[in-house]
Amino acid sequence: MGAEKRCEVLAAAAADLAPLQPFLSASFAKTGGCHVRFAFGSSGMLARQIRNGAPYDLYLSANERFVRELERSGHLLPDSVRVYAEGRLGLWSRSGAIRSLGALENGEVRHIALANPMHAPYGVAAKEALESQGLWGKLKARIVYGENVQQAFQYADSGNADAVLTAWSLVRDKGGILVPAEWHQPIRQAGGVLAASRNQHAALRFMEFLAGKEGRAILARFGF
Repeated sequence: MGAEKRCEVLAAAAADLAPLQPFLSASFAKTGGCHVRFAFGSSGMLARQIRNGAPYDLYLSANERFVRELERSGHLLPDSVRVYAEGRLGLWSRSGAIRSLGALENGEVRHIALANPMHAPYGVAAKEALESQGLWGKLKARIVYGENVQQAFQYADSGNADAVLTAWSLVRDKGGILVPAEWHQPIRQAGGVLAASRNQHAALRFMEFLAGKEGRAILARFGF
């Protein structure tokens, strides 16, 4: 008799969850759950992939609107949809010299990285934060866009940008500065199980785990 095939859930996940991957996977596995494999990207890009038939089991978005739209179009199981976290925005520079949004006006700051607001919720929040402080009009010519928060962070980490506004989960342990939540609309992160998933039961259990005590503790540890 051959070995039993390992149960695996494929999650299309917002890039701000990347640092949590090993902890979520290991903790869920201990509960008797399946192995969870993550495919990271911008929430909007992943939503388009799901509409085009990508074989994911689970969608974990950084934007509740994308999830509700997929729920209404029948791509997600209605009973599985829930808000699992609220994200926070962080400011980071490799030099560590940029400690406030106001410091971005410094003439030595040539490029500021953001996730693309067209399909990344954190990009929208970053633009809103700059607008709230009267900085968007002054700085928009210096903005460079990453496809998602990870790529935006990499621009700054590699020196191709002087600073980045990105997910707090990516910079909280690297000397990042937490941007006040009142400077942008809430980043309500939601998820759901794909109606076309062949692993719906396991994917539903993961959503329950994420919203439960252990999942919430991991999310809180990373600043959600």
